[in-house]
Amino acid sequence: MGSVEPVFANLRHNKGLRHFTLRGQTKVDAQFKLFCLVHNIEKLAKAGYGTR
Repeated sequence: MGSVEPVFANLRHNKGLRHFTLRGQTKVDAQFKLFCLVHNIEKLAKAGYGTR
């Protein structure tokens, strides 16, 4: 079983997502999904995905 907490810690401390810069539920949702996408892409790159 995995823990979700490291994702939020990475977003807050390493990416600087302390508060959302946009207003409105739709825009905040899109901004959060973008940060999560970047987090997942970095995880794949660190694991060596796509280097072959």
